[in-house]
Formats: sequence, C-alpha cells, structure tokens
Amino acid sequence: MKLKNIMNPAKAFSTNRMPSLLLLGIWFALVACHPSDRAGKDQNTPVYSSQIDSARLLVKELMQKSHVPGMAVSVAVGGKLIWSEGFGFADMENQLPVDPSRTLFRIGSVSKTLTATALGLLMDDGKINVDTTLQVYVPEFPQKKYPITTRQVAGHIAGIRHYRGNEMMSSQYYPTVREGLEIFQDDTLLFEPGTQYSYSSYGWNLVSAVVENVAGEPFLSYMESHVFAPLGMSHTLADRAGTDIPDRARFYVIENDEAKPAPYVDNSYKWAGGGFIATSEDLVQFGIAHLKPDFLTYETYEALTATQYLSDQTATGYGMGWFTGTDDRGYRYIGHSGGSVGGITQFWVYPQPGIVVAMVSNGSPLAYGDTDNKIAWLFMP
Repeated sequence: MKLKNIMNPAKAFSTNRMPSLLLLGIWFALVACHPSDRAGKDQNTPVYSSQIDSARLLVKELMQKSHVPGMAVSVAVGGKLIWSEGFGFADMENQLPVDPSRTLFRIGSVSKTLTATALGLLMDDGKINVDTTLQVYVPEFPQKKYPITTRQVAGHIAGIRHYRGNEMMSSQYYPTVREGLEIFQDDTLLFEPGTQYSYSSYGWNLVSAVVENVAGEPFLSYMESHVFAPLGMSHTLADRAGTDIPDRARFYVIENDEAKPAPYVDNSYKWAGGGFIATSEDLVQFGIAHLKPDFLTYETYEALTATQYLSDQTATGYGMGWFTGTDDRGYRYIGHSGGSVGGITQFWVYPQPGIVVAMVSNGSPLAYGDTDNKIAWLFMP
C-alpha cells in the first residue's frame, strides 16, 4: 500500500503571511487527522496512542519470556495501518534491527491462506469446481481407495497425511511442484474423506498442483502475478534456500533460553503450504483486502472462509486455507498461524470491527499464548 498523500502545509500556507508557530500547529493537526495508510516505525496514529503503548508492552513481555531475537507487529483498523513496529534484531550477529516494512520472515502455514486466494480466483473464473474429483485437475496423482476433492484436500478432511519424522527439516531441493508430490503421493489415505479432520501441509502441495495445472503456468509465477502484485504485496515471495534475498531475516532456534542459528532447510517441497516469506505489513495488507474482498466474489470468499463440516455434521473450524471461529467476546475471526524452522507467525482478521493483526518472528519455538488476541481486543470498539 502506498503512503497516503498528506498536504504539505508549506505549500498550502505562505510563510510570509503566517507565524511559524501557527504553521507548526497546523502541520501537527493535519498529520493527526490524516494518518498514513502504511505507518512506518515510530509513526503511530495519535488517537490510538494508549492502545499502542499497551500492545507494545505485551510484545516486549512475550519477547522477554520467549527469548526470540526479533519480531514485527502490524495492526490495521478500518482498512488503515495504524501501528507497525519492529522489535529486536533481524540479524543478531550484525545487530540489524527489525523493520516491519522490509524485514522478511518465514510465515509458515499462513502460506496456505495466501494460496487459498489463488484457488479462489480460479473458482471465480469458472476454471475449477472444488467438488470435482481431484484427479480431473491433477491426473498424475495416484488414485486412492476413495475419491477425494479439492475442497476436502484444502480443508484437511481428505485423509492426506502430514509430516512424518524429521520431514519438516528437509534440506532437499525440489525444482517443481510435481516433484514435491513424490514425498507422499504413494501413501494410503488416513481415513475415508469427509469423516475426520487431520491437518496436512502436504495436502496443500496438491492444492498448488491444482492451481498450476488449471492456470497453465508455474505456481509461483501465478501467485506473483495474480495475488501478490494485484494486492500490493511487494515484500512477499518464496523462501528460496541458498539464494541471497535482500532483507530476509536470519532464523534462529531457541534452546535453553538461548537463540542459536537455525539449521539449514529447503522449503521448496511445500511452497503453498509453508514456503513463503513476508513482512508483517504485507500480511496486514493482505488482511485488509479481505475486509471487503472485491477481488473475489462474495460466494467464493464465503466458501474459503466458512467452516467445513464432516459427514456427521461436526464443524471443523476450517474452510479452505482459513481457520474460522468466534472469540470470547463474540467477534468472528478468520486467519491462520504458521510454524517454521526459525519463525512463528500469527495472522488474524476480525471482519466485523475491521481489525487485522499480524505478528511475525525469527525464532522457534515460540508460544504466543493469547497475546495476538489481547492486541486485537485493545483496538476493538
């Protein structure tokens, strides 16, 4: 999102006709009334100063308890970014501070939520029916005992397995989405599709194959041209291992209350399910777009964000790439958390009060507890 243009008082009022102190007062009034859409570090909206102070304390307490090296937090209210701040270091060795507008963090499974938008765009274009047998779109995926659909796969009710053993620590490079399927494609389903909920990042490998095959272009290319660029997410991209990516944070693991460099991993096997990096401000930008999602039809937006149901009518609390529910105060929320090697993310959207919260860190493990909820509640009416 571009910085909102604020009228320059020096151009609006002649300094030859107005005392400088009065000019200064008018300038402050203009800035207070017109907060920027993308607030930079220490450029916080005055009307929310007490809430920001309280939120800042919550973040500092969390960092002190967790010993995580760095964190960025961004909050939007009513479609405007009203607080964005970096804490600690993106790079401990070089004492490089976190910049919420530039520092790139591993967002883990929040990648699923971004990928869901690509799926939704293809749904709106009439190119995919998520209730059709998946092999219609990915014929190379082996047939199973039961048929499965894209909707079931995207909602974790298809029976596709999750990581096993040390698979999350993979350092192998997979040059294509198709090759990433080979990790699990020959395994049997865990259960009859639709009868149980079982979280599966590998399922989203399949979703990316659907997107790629239906769109007729590489998955990452489609994400860049149809999701990231149109939504103004200029600091969101694939976490390519072994590649020099400017502003990418260094990643750490917390052991015995000490941050140590995270082991080398290659996330090319799971771009769609956990392989993107982004700034906290880009995630808030994405969330703002889902307050009034005019880039998707309302029907598709609801299909992605509404809970799915098992065959016994039990609600799963998950749509397609989005968790959904109601908090303790009765507000509906949608969003996702994300766990990575060297990064934990919380991303939540409260549609009715119009609040978006993104918290990203460069250390793992990290238990946020209810810090993200408390921050959201601070800005609620």
